Amino acid sequence: MNISRLSRDSHPILTKTKAVMKVKKLLPGERFQSSSPTPFIGHSGYPYVNVGLLAPPVMVDNVWEYDAPLHWSAQDYQIPKIVEFRSSLINSRTKASVKSRDRMLEISQEVGLSSIPVDIDVTLKKKPEFLAAFDNIAMPLGPYAELKKVELSSTPKIPHKVDKVSNDELKAVEGITYLYDSGFDEHYLTKVLSVGALGLDKSKRMVPTKWSITATDDMLGKHIHKELLDLPEVDNLAFYGSYLGNYYLVLFFPGLWSYELFEMYTPRTKWNKSPKLHYMTDHEDMNGRKDYAESTAGGYYAARLGIMEKLKSMKRQGRVLALRFITEEYTNPLGVWVVREAVRKAMKAKPIQFSGKELAIRYAKSFASKKFGQDITEILQRSILLTKGEQKGLVAFK
Repeated sequence: MNISRLSRDSHPILTKTKAVMKVKKLLPGERFQSSSPTPFIGHSGYPYVNVGLLAPPVMVDNVWEYDAPLHWSAQDYQIPKIVEFRSSLINSRTKASVKSRDRMLEISQEVGLSSIPVDIDVTLKKKPEFLAAFDNIAMPLGPYAELKKVELSSTPKIPHKVDKVSNDELKAVEGITYLYDSGFDEHYLTKVLSVGALGLDKSKRMVPTKWSITATDDMLGKHIHKELLDLPEVDNLAFYGSYLGNYYLVLFFPGLWSYELFEMYTPRTKWNKSPKLHYMTDHEDMNGRKDYAESTAGGYYAARLGIMEKLKSMKRQGRVLALRFITEEYTNPLGVWVVREAVRKAMKAKPIQFSGKELAIRYAKSFASKKFGQDITEILQRSILLTKGEQKGLVAFK
């Protein structure tokens, strides 16, 4: 998107630049005291990775809000505000093996497991590097610096159930699903997994944050999948919702569980310079998915989780076609949490009910045409979910 189409005060790149300049002014030197809402485990160089603590250069009252995607979504925070939060966090990091059990790992675990931000006293080797870092899976990162020393200056508040699970001889998936069923959200569970607090003692290790996000979504999805298979079938329904320029139309059809996602990039935008709608797709049948969703990657599992949560609450199973429209409003990638929350917003909306599958498909085509000026007939003809097992093939699209 051309910067001229956004006000200079609201453009995310300019917002990030302003936030970085503010951090530079606030950072007194190589030592600072602050409060960390989250650790961050890198993936480059695996199994020797960067282990970092994210914190602003000074104490702030609302530091918890700098790492709170569910809150951002609930409050409908927009891209510039989120970019400002994340750009204000210094990533004080050091290199370590994922199997390391030194003091830095202990501190990162205490920060990751704590239900509230933890005060830290940081000494850096030199002042931070101020570079932009946006990602499709993980949330944006701000400045980074090599860590010389860090100490906790407040007591972490670790929930009893989390402490118990981290010290029990449970497999990681058992720990994740137990805590999820106990009311802990997936964002918190991602941190618990990433700092190596889950799993059998002999196999415990840190998991890069980027990987732990998708791993958590996948484990929780498979957990709910088992419950869905015994439920009655859903009606023909359409759900619609959006967040930060990501629009979802999700169609439910009667049948045994199956799921297909189309991620579509509207033409002539930052994401798709061509004049045609660009798309990627992945799917699974009632048996679930055995290999990684290469095309839609982390978005596949994040969207699936929100959809499965809805079906579970409805006490229904069904065949699900999810259509994601990514527009020029989504000016910078903020992480896969945006997908999860956009889908959840769609799932909270009142659905449209149809008397048959053909009417739902007709509605989807009309929606895409009116909302985005796009003809998705050809894309729907490539849908495995819509065409598999259909005796008359593509008749429904005529």
